[in-house]
Amino acid sequence: MSSVVVKKENNEVTLKIEASAAEFEKAVEKSYHKMKGKFNIHGFRKGKAPRKLIEMQYGEGVFYEEAINELFPAAYEKAIQEHNIDPVDRPAIDIEQIGKGQDFIFTATVTVKPEVKLGEYKGIEVEQIEYNVKEDDVDAEIERLRERNSRLVAVERPVKEGDTLIIDYAGYVGDHQFAGGTAENQTLVIGSGQFIPGFEEQLVGVEIGKEVEVKVTFPEEYHAEDLAGQDAVFKVTVHEIKEKEMPELDDEFAKDVSEHDTLAELKEDIRKKQEEAAKNRAERERRDAIVDKAVANAEVDIPEVMVEDEIESMLKDFDRQLQFQGLNLETYLQYANKKVEEIKEQMKDDAYNRVKTQLTLEAIAKEENIEVDAAEVDQEIEKYAKQYNTEVEKFKNSMRPQDYGYMKEGIKIKKAVDFIVQQAK
Repeated sequence: MSSVVVKKENNEVTLKIEASAAEFEKAVEKSYHKMKGKFNIHGFRKGKAPRKLIEMQYGEGVFYEEAINELFPAAYEKAIQEHNIDPVDRPAIDIEQIGKGQDFIFTATVTVKPEVKLGEYKGIEVEQIEYNVKEDDVDAEIERLRERNSRLVAVERPVKEGDTLIIDYAGYVGDHQFAGGTAENQTLVIGSGQFIPGFEEQLVGVEIGKEVEVKVTFPEEYHAEDLAGQDAVFKVTVHEIKEKEMPELDDEFAKDVSEHDTLAELKEDIRKKQEEAAKNRAERERRDAIVDKAVANAEVDIPEVMVEDEIESMLKDFDRQLQFQGLNLETYLQYANKKVEEIKEQMKDDAYNRVKTQLTLEAIAKEENIEVDAAEVDQEIEKYAKQYNTEVEKFKNSMRPQDYGYMKEGIKIKKAVDFIVQQAK
């Protein structure tokens, strides 16, 4: 097989690939043996008919499609390696010559990874970022601990902001009780925004056992179209009122919520952890700022297909996140009253920036001859094995061949980031 580049324009390359008549005949013969069981030829048991008879009855090209499928992968792979091409999409195939006794000739036009023109990436100047931990920050964390360790206590008084209620309700539009608007023994925290606007506020001051009418208007963008923008009345009965009881802030509290014996020790531990977190945040943001400048200084013409692929990847990640919350993308779109095209459009700028960042860091790694050795890959594998709480060898055995390549590229990108951060001012 042989190949030549016949066209190279922007981010598209067209390859002309030729397989000899003998190579094509071999592929056709292999296709015949693979497919012969599918043909019924009079006088022959299924799968026993000679190739020539099948071709006479069904046409000379009956095995050509399968022969092309047989030839193409190896021929294309050899061609892109020979011409050092890095495809980012599936190729478009155009057959120029095919037939018995002829060389098989076709072209493959493919979008390739673009070249990056690097700008300044060494000696980048960024403002030093600092986050100082204040006493208010420590106190706020203490309050969060008190919140997490609070308890609900039933009270006999009218409803206040922040109370947790047990209620029954039934919703009406006009005289019609609408579907999905009725519940019994429903828990509601006043001020949580759990119900539609105006609902919770009207329960403040209500006493236990009293039925009240709550008048609201459904938002125009409400997910149930038959209720969107409609005025409604909910008949609500409050069965129980509970208020939050916070623990006393003393040494006993510190013992209950931590391994410390005193409140002072607990506060000091919180302060140290917050200072460490602040330091890590500042360093993380500094690294991001350096990378952002290096990327902004680079020039690259990004193919649309790379952005579209990144959007699809982001959409899959979003769907996985929703599943952790007991939802999925379809359900989310219904609740948000959105179409998937709107979500994709919102992701477009972020996807473009992600692709440009990846391409820029790859170009820096290449320019600086950054390499990754086997020991570094092994260290990364050990880290992942520990993360997934499995043995290293077991994790290795679960990896596909391409996973090693992805992991190696990931390490190279991290090293490229480390390089430009070390070079920054």
